[in-house]
Amino acid sequence: MSKKIFILLILLMSLSLIGIIFVQAYYIEGSVKNEKERFKFNVDKVLNYVSNSLEERERAEYVYKLQDIMFKGYEVDTAAIRNLYIIREDLDSKETVVYRSGTLEENYKFNSSLFDIGLDTINVKRVLTNKETKVYQNGGSNADLSTNDKLLLLDKLSSTDKIFFDDAYKDLAPRLPIHKRVTKEEIQSLLSEKLKEQGITIDFEFAIYSNGLATRIRSDNFENYEASAFSVFMFYNENNQSSYKLLVNFPDDKKFILSSLLGMILLSIIFTSIIILAYGSALYQLVKQRKISEIKTDFINNMTHEFKTPIATINLALDAIKNPKVIDDKEKVVRYLAMIKEENKRMHAQVENVLRISKLEKNELNISKDRLDLHDLIEDAITHVELIVEDRKGYIKTCFDAAKSSVLANDTHFTNVIVNILDNAIKYSPEAPKIEVYTENVGNNILLKIKDHGSGMSKAAAKRVFEKFYREHTGNIHNVKGHGLGLAYVKRIVEDHQGHVSVESEKDKGSIFTIKLPIIS
Repeated sequence: MSKKIFILLILLMSLSLIGIIFVQAYYIEGSVKNEKERFKFNVDKVLNYVSNSLEERERAEYVYKLQDIMFKGYEVDTAAIRNLYIIREDLDSKETVVYRSGTLEENYKFNSSLFDIGLDTINVKRVLTNKETKVYQNGGSNADLSTNDKLLLLDKLSSTDKIFFDDAYKDLAPRLPIHKRVTKEEIQSLLSEKLKEQGITIDFEFAIYSNGLATRIRSDNFENYEASAFSVFMFYNENNQSSYKLLVNFPDDKKFILSSLLGMILLSIIFTSIIILAYGSALYQLVKQRKISEIKTDFINNMTHEFKTPIATINLALDAIKNPKVIDDKEKVVRYLAMIKEENKRMHAQVENVLRISKLEKNELNISKDRLDLHDLIEDAITHVELIVEDRKGYIKTCFDAAKSSVLANDTHFTNVIVNILDNAIKYSPEAPKIEVYTENVGNNILLKIKDHGSGMSKAAAKRVFEKFYREHTGNIHNVKGHGLGLAYVKRIVEDHQGHVSVESEKDKGSIFTIKLPIIS
């Protein structure tokens, strides 16, 4: 996969994920908005019901008094000019309110010729109304009433005065203070009942305001008039206007609205998280596969280079043997055959190393373990590389401080582990290799440390040095022979021995490889 296609694929996947998240967020936002509107509609519906119920209840109280008067049997007043007087005394303010509602009935006769409708005469009735409200200090109202007028007290209305009632109610009721027209308990009861019917079971606070000012009718914890989101006018007068407004606050309305959508929001978050995880996993796999592809390309190049040298050496040796001057020289023939055998062994070892790693990954490598002395394994491994070290004018220094060194290990594989680490120390030492090998006991474990003073590696490389095929790039990829399998093999073998391997390294200052193994009694 080319770099451009890889970037394009990542970009398309990212845009798709962002689109899905955006759609989910838009859908949730729309659902929350719809739920808020539904909540507001239900609350407004309840408030209108409460306002109408309170007004109907107050009107009904007046009607009940009227009906009581109708059954007492007072005579009907049939005068053409009629007045209804209602007197209310307010003991608190020491005022008397006199309300008068009067009607004047006028009958007219007209000649039908004016309208040409086929009748001799036409009777037309005109009714005129007049209303008046006066306020007196106590004791001064009765002198103003005419003897021809019908004086009716609040509880002594005749049946014919019913037609004046509604206007009287709308004129008189607003004169009472709001706390005498409705109680806090009545509003609380009505709101609770109707809100519950609408499925709204959260706490609420309410208050009645008159022309923007607070009244006595309010719940204990009502605050912040400006923040009240829900209101309704109540107790309209004869001009269909009202100075009273019922306000309701819901302190937990946002939680209530979100709780109704909680299931959907949780599912949306879960599914979106799954999509994000799937995207992250897919992206990780893509990046990983790309890195593996690059590493495998490096591995193939390295393997090609590793095989190219011995193959070239073998071809040269064979060409030399075919030379007539050489073929008769037994000493030279033996020498060239020995070179061919060594190069063949070198290629075989490389192939075996690759196959060994493959078998380890498939758990097909059968590793038998015996009780061995780790110090003996170290000495054996050193013998495999000491000639190379001496040839480069270097040294391997040992310091066996571990009193207990018996471990359960496989002789061949664990020797290869130590050889691989020593071989790395030699290869990555630009000058004469200087290697130090230490052992020590820590608890029930033995630590093996192999320190070199070579080129070292970066922290990023140290984190990945045990990965299969990984090799740190150094400009010229073939400046150090290898194919990135040695340390991967080391890690797998050490872990198979219930041990742990790690590395500490600093660029241009060398590395320290540490192997920890459990000791046996």
